[in-house]
Amino acid sequence: MSLAERYRSVSERVAAATRHSGRDASDVSMIVVTKHHPASLVRELYELGHREFGENRDQEAGPKAREVAELGCDGATWHFVGQLQSNKVKSALRYASFVHSIDRPSLVKELGKQLAKTDRRISGFIELNLTDDPGRGGVDEEDLLALAEDVLEADLPLLGVMAVASLNNDPRTDFERAVKMSQKLQTLAPEASKLSMGMSDDFEIAIAMGATHIRVGSAITGPRPTTT
Repeated sequence: MSLAERYRSVSERVAAATRHSGRDASDVSMIVVTKHHPASLVRELYELGHREFGENRDQEAGPKAREVAELGCDGATWHFVGQLQSNKVKSALRYASFVHSIDRPSLVKELGKQLAKTDRRISGFIELNLTDDPGRGGVDEEDLLALAEDVLEADLPLLGVMAVASLNNDPRTDFERAVKMSQKLQTLAPEASKLSMGMSDDFEIAIAMGATHIRVGSAITGPRPTTT
């Protein structure tokens, strides 16, 4: 299948999943994750009408975002979806409009510090850790509200929570936990009701469980380019 065919196929699946859930298609934002793919692929998707793109490494995202802009895709919106190192915040703020991986107070502090120096604004999601691995990115449930308070005090617009289903669990189990943690967050920040969850293998399940943002990579972009 071509890129255009994969894009249309996934878009149709998203539309069907929203209908089956009794939701409107406008309720779900599809972020196409373009990591390891060139700016030319972003341009092709842009020409197909897509506008929201995701990257997870600043070293790749920064140059790609500049190249995409130079290709005339001025309306592209960038979501940073990977672990963001504090020393990369200044760079990420040059192109990203959304950060899906706020997971620690030191990152919130640096975001606030760098945003105070620029007129750019971003919105963010608190990333959840749904595993027993403390080394994995994301905040544990018991620390969720404390981190949310830090985000609100830093005057960062808080959209909601982001979650990645673990490899060995039924994604429904993990997404159910994310929904419960979202509800917990809303006791502190009622407006933070968005759910960034669901990827290529499980986005239809995520939509059925209330996802408002899905992050789709290989189902649209295909296998990553090989290097020689």
